[in-house]
Amino acid sequence: MNDRSFVYVIHIGTTAAQLWEALTTGEFTQQYWGGRRIESSWEVGSPVSHIKPDGGIDWQGEIVECNPPQKLVYTFKGQGDHWEGEPSRVEFTISPSGPTTVMLRIVHDQLSEKAFQGISMGWPAILSNLKSLLEGGSTLAYHWKG
Repeated sequence: MNDRSFVYVIHIGTTAAQLWEALTTGEFTQQYWGGRRIESSWEVGSPVSHIKPDGGIDWQGEIVECNPPQKLVYTFKGQGDHWEGEPSRVEFTISPSGPTTVMLRIVHDQLSEKAFQGISMGWPAILSNLKSLLEGGSTLAYHWKG
């Protein structure tokens, strides 16, 4: 049964518009997703894909909601045996949290136990990289396991 939810909140010293661009621009996503990039037209109903450096697909889904620069929702169907069954769902919500910061809240739900274990390690690393890139101009030096 896919009933687990992962929720993560992070505060980033940037603007909502800059964070939105970081989440939705393929070249930018490649910088903090371990060399992979997210591609979509970002229109409701359009596909979204997570593309490996070799051109293969890590995961794919469909845009459910796109309200720049506040909210983005898409389905998420990963490759491999821990992604069996129905796609999960990822929801990003961006809101001001201070004069020079925004809060990014991610809810990744409809997860199986195996998928939950994987994304519980992945999202914090990805979001730490995103925060470091937006605030300091470079990503963290950690070993990508994605």
